[in-house]
Parts: sequence; structure tokens; C-alpha cells
Amino acid sequence: MSPTCDLGRRRRPPMDVYSDPADMETSEKIQKSGVLQVFASLLTPQSSCTAKVANIIAEVARNEFMRNPCVDAGLIPPLVQLLNCKDQEVLLQTGRALGNICYDSHEGRNAVDHAGGAHIVVDHLRSLCSKTDPASEKLLTVFCGMLMNYSNENDTLQSQLINMGVIPTLVKLLGIHCQNAALTEMCLVAFGNLAELESSKEQFAYTNIAEELVKLFKKQIEHDKKEMIFEVLAPLAENDVIKLQLVEAGLVECLLEIVQKTVDSDKEDDIAELKTASDLMVLLLLGDESMQKLFEGGKGSVFQRVLSWIPSNSHQLQLAGALAIANFARNDGNCIHMVDNGIVQKLMDLLDRHVEDGNVTVQHAALSALRNLAIPVVNKAKMLSAGVAEAVLKFLRSEMPPVQFKLLGTLRMLIDAQAEAAEQLGKNVKLVERLVEWCEAKDHAGVMGESNRLLSALIRHSKSKDVIRTIVQSGGIKHLVTMATSEHVIMQNEALVALALIAALELVTAEKDLENAQLVQILHRLLSDDRSAPEIKYNSMVLICALIGSEPLQKEVQSMAFLEVVSKLRSHENKTVAQQASLTEQRLAVES
Repeated sequence: MSPTCDLGRRRRPPMDVYSDPADMETSEKIQKSGVLQVFASLLTPQSSCTAKVANIIAEVARNEFMRNPCVDAGLIPPLVQLLNCKDQEVLLQTGRALGNICYDSHEGRNAVDHAGGAHIVVDHLRSLCSKTDPASEKLLTVFCGMLMNYSNENDTLQSQLINMGVIPTLVKLLGIHCQNAALTEMCLVAFGNLAELESSKEQFAYTNIAEELVKLFKKQIEHDKKEMIFEVLAPLAENDVIKLQLVEAGLVECLLEIVQKTVDSDKEDDIAELKTASDLMVLLLLGDESMQKLFEGGKGSVFQRVLSWIPSNSHQLQLAGALAIANFARNDGNCIHMVDNGIVQKLMDLLDRHVEDGNVTVQHAALSALRNLAIPVVNKAKMLSAGVAEAVLKFLRSEMPPVQFKLLGTLRMLIDAQAEAAEQLGKNVKLVERLVEWCEAKDHAGVMGESNRLLSALIRHSKSKDVIRTIVQSGGIKHLVTMATSEHVIMQNEALVALALIAALELVTAEKDLENAQLVQILHRLLSDDRSAPEIKYNSMVLICALIGSEPLQKEVQSMAFLEVVSKLRSHENKTVAQQASLTEQRLAVES
């Protein structure tokens, strides 16, 4: 998984933008008087008092305890019917009434849904969309608010609106009415509510939402307005197509400008903006196309600016810079270029600043970047020469599972096919003892798995007797045997290859531990199981042939009727398995 940051979001559903709540005492009197039931009969297009009645309902429904009584009084069906009226004041007050009844009210929303209110309002938005006179804009604002109160935090109703095609209409609204603050804000809240759903992102990707949001963002000065746009950008930027659209619309330049303006500030709003902008920058880099566009062969100004964040004194920028490098390091070409241009030293310097009581998120991010950079074969020796293994080992004392996990992954990547480095690390008693300890970290499956894999890798890549002896003395054999039973074929295979090397190079040293770990029984089970992958069967038989060089282990093999299991594998569909079965059968027959 590519590294990213958490972009905290909060929903701000609109209520009613045009008045204060009705006096609570008055609302209580209205409820007790039974007048709500009378209102239902007055809500007709022909009545001259319809707008006033709808206005009273809108005011009353601003009090939470009055919303269900409005539903129970049967007000929703006549209100929805009024949405077909041509009178703008009636439409305005009806939209307010329905919106306020729906606010945080399951019963209100259900009643509006049942009466078909949302469909009529969406149609109104479409027909009014291009009208810029004040009355129309006021009505559009109310209808947007009504739909948001109707669907807020309700996936089913949000999906319904999306299926009605509300998204292109709202995007068009934002473009046409960007000078109207109230309507713009309502559109933004609407986007924020809808953008969480995957189906919405696909629709947003077919609009010019990226362009409109970036255009709007550039005009903002107030922190709250920028934050509202950020709340829409964050969920939308999870979609790879929209990521690229946002990059092409110039969002990155806006984010870099915010970082530059806020990096030295100690104001709370500026600190929040710095975090959101840098986090969003990292999120944009999670898309392959958007990332490559910004990398520009390692010569891009954006890439260079992000590099400058790493030596910053801001933990937030250090974190974002390291995560950005980890995201840029998602293909071999980028990794090779970055290693050749000194990125590794910058990351090691950053880690050095966080060894003692350091920031765990920064440690994790820097290790993530180093791990990714170590994947290309040509980078491994260069990074080892630069001292990356030593820099990483400084965090061996860490008690934080995320740091432990990345530390292990980085070391495993570094020693892949690097015999000398694998031997050096494999003879490091402190490292091996820590690995054995982490192999028992049952509460942290990732750390446990990576510890096992690194233990195996030290043996497989070093092929060193000294390394095997260190692992045996530290109690690591039982973990390698357990690893052979993993649910992951790749881990099973790595364990079996390491165990075969142990049996070939240091069988006498490991004999007792292999016996205690019941390796022979496990191999019998793997060979008998039809679900075992061909490579597992093959390596299990290779290991059996090596184990019979030990007297006690040979006795176990003979006692378990391996000949019978192996002879069946001679007809296995995989030729390599079938050939190994014939060889193993001959070997077992000779030894019996």
C-alpha cells in the first residue's frame, strides 16, 4: 500500500439560512393546540395564505422536537405538492419547511422520500440553474440546502440523488453562481456530503469539478472558506482520475503557496492549513499518473519543492516530505534517479533527528521511503554503501509496531541478493534476538510476518553457517518451522528454502530444534495436502532428502510412511514435482 496521511474531515450540514429558530415556547403552544393538523388543509396552491403557512412550518421545524409532529400531522404530502407551484415565494417557504423538517430527522426524510419530493427539487435545480437574478439564486440556495438536509449522512438517499443526476447540476451551479457566497457554500456542503460515496466520484470525474474548485480556492482569503473547499477536495482526491484533473487545474501550486505562507506561523488556523495542504499534496501523489506528472523526470519544480520539506524544522512538513518521496518511489526509474541524486542522505539525516524520543509518524514515513527506494536491484548496494542498514538499525529499540514493521521491510529489501550484507546482519546477535522476539508479536501480525521473512532472508541470501548458528542460538528455528505452515504461499516457500539451507549446511547444530518444532510431521502434512502449491510440495521433498542425514530425524521420516505419500506425487501434473518425487522416493528407499 502506498503511504498517505489522514485528512480529517467534518460534515457541516446546512440548516436554514434565512431566519432564527421560532421561539421554543411558541412552538410548544402550537404543538399542543393541534393547529399543525389544520395547517395541512391550508397548504393549497389556491390559498392566499399558503406561503405564510409554509413559513410558519419552516420556523417551527427549526426546533428539533417539532419535526416529528410535523410529519405526524401529515404536512409532508401537501408541502411536496406545493413544489409544483409556480409562485416563487411559495416555493421558497416550502423548500425551507421541507429542509428543516428533514434536518437530522429520519422520519422527515422518509416522508419526503415517500412523497417524491427530492425528484421535484432536483428538476427545479436543473431548470433554475442558469438564472442569476437574486430571487432565483435565493431559491436555488434553499433547494440545495433542502437536498442536503434530506440526504446528509444517509448513503441510501445520497445514492438516490446521485442516480437522479444531481452532481453535474450542482457543478454547473457552482460555476455559474461562484459570486454568490450563500449558494457557493451550499454547493460545497452538498459536494462534501456526496463525495464520500464511490459512485459519486465516478460522476464527478465526468464534470469540470476540479477546475471549478481550484478556481474558487484561488479567490479565498478566509480560513473557514478554504477549509470548506479542502473538505470537498479530500474525498474527491481519492479518485485517480480526479487526482490528475486537480493537478492539471493547478491545485498543487495553490497548496505549495499555502505551505510557503504558513510554514513559519504559530497561528492555529495557519498550522491547520499547513497540515491540510501538505496532506492533500501527499494524497495527490498516490495516483500513478498524477505522481509521474509532478515528478517530471526528477526535474519538476514541485518535486524539488517537496524535497526541501525534508530538512524543514516542521514535523508536519518532514512527514509530508518523506511520504511524498515514498509515493514518488513507486517505480524503478524514479527510485534509481532519486538514489543517484542524493535523496538517501536526506532521509538518513531526517531519521537521525528522530532517533531519541523522535516523532513516530516521521520515523515511519522516512523508513517507508527508504524501503521503496531499496526495491530496484541497482539501488541496494548503493544504499548499503551509504550506511542505510546502520541508520535503520538505530530504531531496533523502538516499541512502536508501525516503525518496527517498516524497519523490517527496509532491511529485507536491502539484503535481497546481497550476500555480504545478509551475512553481516545475520551475525548481528542483537538484531537476530530482536527478530526472534518480534516473531512472537501475536498482537501485531504485520510485525510478526516481517520478522519471520527477514529471519528467512538472512539465511537464504547469506547461505552462511555463521548466520545459521546465530539464528539457532537465538531460538529462531521454531519460528521458521511455524512459518512453513503460513497461509501465504510465498512465506511458506521462503521458510522451506531457508530450512533446506539449514539442513544442508548446519544440520547437526539445528537437529534438536528441528525435532522439537515437529518439522517432519509438518512436512508430511504439507505433502499429503492436495491444496499445497507445487512449489511447496517440491521444496518439502528437497528438505526431506536433506533431513535424513540426521539419525533422529531419519527415524521420524521412516516412522511416518513418507514413501507412500511421495510415490503418489510421481504422477503429479507438475513435471518438476513429479521428477522430485521420483528422486525423493529413490532416496527414501535407499535409506530405509
